[in-house]
Amino acid sequence: MLPEKIYLIDRSPQLVRAWTEAFEPFDFVAAREEDFFAIPTDAMVSPANSFGIMDGGLDLAIRDTLGLQVQEAVQRAILAEHHGELPVGAAVVVPSGDTRWPFLVAAPTMRIPESIAQTVHAYLAFRAVLLAVKRHNQSAGAQAIRTLVCPGLGTGIGGMDVRRCAVQMRMALMHVLDPARIPSFRDIHLVHRAMRSV
Repeated sequence: MLPEKIYLIDRSPQLVRAWTEAFEPFDFVAAREEDFFAIPTDAMVSPANSFGIMDGGLDLAIRDTLGLQVQEAVQRAILAEHHGELPVGAAVVVPSGDTRWPFLVAAPTMRIPESIAQTVHAYLAFRAVLLAVKRHNQSAGAQAIRTLVCPGLGTGIGGMDVRRCAVQMRMALMHVLDPARIPSFRDIHLVHRAMRSV
């Protein structure tokens, strides 16, 4: 089960406009221009690096808001489930220790802080978020993640164009909503080019 409501929140009016246009067909997705911590939800997304080091940008703000224990929880999960490095395209769900956002979904947009402007990392990261939440909800019972807040992915230090980010995130949602399949190489290349040509 995917979240019943997804809030895409950022201070950038350009990104919020791009999200609003990209996600117009999806009534359970709301784009808002406000403080990332404005809306309590079941889970929040941290666009972390591959090592769960939350020492800059939004990750630092998340760590400062939730407490150092959330970084420790993310790094324990990375050690236990991914041998110490969480690759782009993977995500982990951990308890946050904060009742306002009971869970954190750590999903790297980059291995280390660097430009990802010409990549499909926003697609890979958001796809990983959605699949991680879906897996969590299959066995979570009363602790299911029904509401989720997510920031821009790769639009800060990563330098990704806001329209490219929005298109990639929309594509990730569309692919996760569709039945699982192995696409043809032709389809793969068409989609890949479309996500990078915005």
